[in-house]
Amino acid sequence: MKPNVGRVDALMRITIGLTGVAWGTARMVQRPHASLPMIVTFASAMKVAEGVTRFCPLTALFSADYNRLINQAKDKLPIQRFTKPLERQAEEIQDQVQSAVQDAARSMNGFEDDFEPHH
Repeated sequence: MKPNVGRVDALMRITIGLTGVAWGTARMVQRPHASLPMIVTFASAMKVAEGVTRFCPLTALFSADYNRLINQAKDKLPIQRFTKPLERQAEEIQDQVQSAVQDAARSMNGFEDDFEPHH
């Protein structure tokens, strides 16, 4: 099992899980036939186990589904259809800027001789 839970997340799961186990155990001592304390105790014990092993099966399941959906979407949506026109527009804008800079430089060449530096 590859860890899919971070260190801080694991510590939070252990802390909250132990708190839930303690609460559930204390309630089961007071009311042995109540179902809520038993459910909380089992769920909390599961969270402690996830924190100790740093592996959450639900996170693994949802991340696998998410990655599968992303890969399917990439296959269905041709990104190049959108990027090629943008690249052409960028090239056209770059050409326009270069020509404007060259025009400005040509027009400035005539003015350089008219000005003398002030001393």
